[in-house]
Amino acid sequence: MKTKPGSAVILDVAGRLFAEKGYANVSIRDVCREANTTPPMIYYYFKDKRRLFEAAVKHRVTMQEFIGILREKTSAPDARKNVEKFVDVYLTSFPTEAFQPGLYMVETGELDRSSAERISEQLDEVRSVAVAFIRKGIASDVFRKTDPEGAADSLIGMLNHVVFQQFHFSRKGDVEKSKEFIADFFMRAMTV
Repeated sequence: MKTKPGSAVILDVAGRLFAEKGYANVSIRDVCREANTTPPMIYYYFKDKRRLFEAAVKHRVTMQEFIGILREKTSAPDARKNVEKFVDVYLTSFPTEAFQPGLYMVETGELDRSSAERISEQLDEVRSVAVAFIRKGIASDVFRKTDPEGAADSLIGMLNHVVFQQFHFSRKGDVEKSKEFIADFFMRAMTV
């Protein structure tokens, strides 16, 4: 859905409220109160609560941009540089808004099917970026012969630990130190 002039504030407020409280716990009136607007304006732009929710999700989720940056930065012939770039982009650009569970919750308190499928597909794309540069590293004999999918899962697992600790649990750590450690640890595990 393309945003219309005047709808950006409503989308920002709705996105924040859905992320904090979940779909079932946010009313049109809640959004109106915080966005300083009226229900007819929301209905004018979005037609109903469900469409407002869908627009808020699309407005906040930028996984495709993130995946594009990962692909671009890991296309070098140098395996070590690809690992370092993947780690750097992942830890400095991860779209944390994309994984605020409240943004995807429906009346049942569970992820709706289309949101769960979209998240799964996007995470598979991120994994495929890592698998691709790991395969290139194996083919060029920089990385030892191993299962590229397992290696990608291990790398992403370490990165997710940092992301979720920092962004979802507010545990502040030294991201630069984490980037160096993970890249070095991975390279030591993967090199011949």
